[in-house]
Amino acid sequence: MKTIYLAGGCFWGVEEYFSRIKGVNDTTVGYANSIIKNPTYEEVCSGEPAAAETVKIVYDDEIISLKKILTYFFKIIDPTVLNRQGNDVGIQYRTGIYYENNDDEGIILDYMDQIRANYKSDIVTEVMKIINFYEAEEYHQDYLKKNPGGYCHIKLD
Repeated sequence: MKTIYLAGGCFWGVEEYFSRIKGVNDTTVGYANSIIKNPTYEEVCSGEPAAAETVKIVYDDEIISLKKILTYFFKIIDPTVLNRQGNDVGIQYRTGIYYENNDDEGIILDYMDQIRANYKSDIVTEVMKIINFYEAEEYHQDYLKKNPGGYCHIKLD
């Protein structure tokens, strides 16, 4: 099993989207790269911790590759806008790819170089080693499974 952390706006939709993909074994929503320990949702919304709403994705790399996960990810984000996805605006809604394994950095950067020409503006999605990840409150976990009519900025089919 491998792990990657993806920030793509509101984490509810990103989590639900990836939970449906074969080879993804587990998804957990939380806050990545916070400058304060264990921030609350309210703190994250204030921007104070500078954390990104992020989905921790545990996947079987014998079934799905990191490159394929990135292909799915870039279908649901606009990597050219800073601190916004859909109607969600704020530093917590920035796009990011956070890795644990240093080998993943090269895969991520190579992939982004390959797709760069597909965009009229620069890609602003941050890529960095994960600094920290704090699980979000329980009511955020599997939110769209618990609330099928809940808000989602991406199209789920």
